[in-house]
Amino acid sequence: MPAENVVALTEALKVTPLEPTVGAEISGVDLSKPLTSLQRDEIHALLLRHKVLFFRDQHISSEQQIAFAAQFGELYEHPTTQKQDSNKPQAHLILAREAREAYGNAPKGRWHTDTSWLLKPTYGAVLRAVSLPELGGDTVWADAGLVYRGLSDELKARIDNLFVTHNFKSSLDKVGYAYPILAHPLVRTHPETGEDALFINFSMSPQVIGWSVEESRTLVAELLKEFSNPEYQVRFKWTPGTVAFWDNRALLHYPVYNYGDFERAMERVLIADDDIPHRVRKQGAA
Repeated sequence: MPAENVVALTEALKVTPLEPTVGAEISGVDLSKPLTSLQRDEIHALLLRHKVLFFRDQHISSEQQIAFAAQFGELYEHPTTQKQDSNKPQAHLILAREAREAYGNAPKGRWHTDTSWLLKPTYGAVLRAVSLPELGGDTVWADAGLVYRGLSDELKARIDNLFVTHNFKSSLDKVGYAYPILAHPLVRTHPETGEDALFINFSMSPQVIGWSVEESRTLVAELLKEFSNPEYQVRFKWTPGTVAFWDNRALLHYPVYNYGDFERAMERVLIADDDIPHRVRKQGAA
């Protein structure tokens, strides 16, 4: 990365953008230690700007990962994921074998955003690499605001008032967690930046409220194709000691399952939010 693209914020904290619109690597901070208030505020501002942040060479423990995430809000304990330590329920494992059980022996990723099935989905996720294959296992993030802005005016007009389901019921039923199937606006306004973005979870059989199954499938397929556009994405290659921190309200992400039967393992901590996804109509808009 050219030196001119590396920006110093505090005396030590530096940011290296990975793509023109989304993703940045942050250096000059030790995530094993509490952040100063200035560091915390700057990382939060960088998250809103770049949407996903990456910290390399951070060989932190579960406790330190939890402590880092807790500096940005109340933590959310996920009801269906495996905990590495029952004494630390906020940290849970994302395991390759779970994908194989759900999607078969040759799984493919799904564009999704975490906990979108909740009335108040989590705002942020902190993901730590635990066990990585020698090659493969990247994660791709797509800027949902940029995807929305890239749609034709005709398509925007068709979807601006739609609601779409987020159906996680089968997974919740397996653990006896009762929760209704909810629908959220397909176009969501970010509560902090005011940016409009698509809010859809392709791993949860999205169905447009009030549309036929056929009409809904056609639209979902059209939107899925848009998320596959590389101009909207940042693809990240994990290395040992890497931590990612992203904004669930602004992105969808896609885990790449191209490493065979290796037992890739990641540990995730989710940060709760008070925002119910909604659309804010701009002054003068129809």
